[in-house]
Amino acid sequence: MNSPTATNKNGYILSISIIGALFFIFGFVTWLNGILIPYLQISCELTNFQAVFVAFAFYISYALMALPSSWILVKTGFKSGIMLGLIIMAVGTLIFVPAALLRTFPIFLIGLFVMGTGLAILQTAVNPYITILGRRETAAVRFSIMGICNNLAGAIGPLILAYYILNDGDAFVANLKSMEQSAQTIALDGLARRVIGPYIVMTLILLALGIFVKFSPLPEIDEEKDEAADHKPDTRTSIFQYPHLILGVVALFFYVGAEVIAGNTIVGYGLSLGVPIDSAKSYTTMVMITMLIGYVLGILLIPKVVSYHTVLIVSAVLGMVFTISAMMVPVSLTITLPLVNIQLPLTILFVALLGLSNSLIWPAIWPLAIHNLGRFLKLGSALMIMAIAGGAILPLLWGYLSDIWSAHHAYWMLVPTYLVILYYSLYGYNVRYWKKTN
Repeated sequence: MNSPTATNKNGYILSISIIGALFFIFGFVTWLNGILIPYLQISCELTNFQAVFVAFAFYISYALMALPSSWILVKTGFKSGIMLGLIIMAVGTLIFVPAALLRTFPIFLIGLFVMGTGLAILQTAVNPYITILGRRETAAVRFSIMGICNNLAGAIGPLILAYYILNDGDAFVANLKSMEQSAQTIALDGLARRVIGPYIVMTLILLALGIFVKFSPLPEIDEEKDEAADHKPDTRTSIFQYPHLILGVVALFFYVGAEVIAGNTIVGYGLSLGVPIDSAKSYTTMVMITMLIGYVLGILLIPKVVSYHTVLIVSAVLGMVFTISAMMVPVSLTITLPLVNIQLPLTILFVALLGLSNSLIWPAIWPLAIHNLGRFLKLGSALMIMAIAGGAILPLLWGYLSDIWSAHHAYWMLVPTYLVILYYSLYGYNVRYWKKTN
């Protein structure tokens, strides 16, 4: 017979494993946008600005659905809420079938919005789950483990999808230019339909995982107990009376925007520099690999060597350094990566390294922002999930700037983004009460 300690340990490991599988799904679905943007730009004949509506439709659902997600979780509990989120995601992936058959961009966007809605429910449930499942001091380690699951999927997913839908991308685009209008339409219809098979498979996997979660031993969790330093009852009556949360939401908004810009625009950036599709399609995977390196460092260093706010400081500074470096080096300058012997523009390498600077921002902000929320935990989590809308708004700005300036110069917008994160890491995380004004 297992001892209570062994039973608790086994339950903890099982819970972490299930949540890890969910984060793998998050990463697989989310980072497919990096290859969907150039794919839909070709098949639906879009501008840069129009193409980044892929990210907008996906991430804006977080802003619209996070608060309803909080209400749903109050009614259903975390476990049933996770199952519901997976089912809604499956509906979204299934919408890709009629979108591809009709080659209609707005229907693709509807599918992406529905997928994002399901993810909003999942993220609202799972992120506080990871924070509370163990000691707060080691929350960043658990987030880093989840980040590895997420980014492994993010590294694999775009390569798998690119193999099925853009394996002959360069030849297809070259042949398309020599076709008459009617032949172009037939060719583009065929290109659009390549996405049907992969998304039907994803639909079946999401439904199966939803059923598994429903019957899994994943436990429910209670809200975090108040841990105020002065041990006095917290009499605050509104979620907006917690400055460290509100400022954390703002910082997370800009962080997600920076993360999505790095991962979802790098392929298009490479194409704008004249890189062949066959080479550029792997660039999102490069971003995921640098993020994986960051997550491993997080597991090794947090909290034994560095604190949450120190990690944020370093991450924000590195983000600015890599952004400025990407803008300052000549676009014609190339570098050959050791071991893999891959040649690419040096500016692309610096954009890919943004994955390293971004990797530990999410794991560091979450524990700092939702600490001591007590009965407001679910609502605070929902506000944090709403901040993922930064992944919808900021890439649109990048797309607009890339059309009126260039894809290269559009990355300058990331510098003020990292300045906001730096402010939170130096000051905002520690603000517990708004200053009273007479």
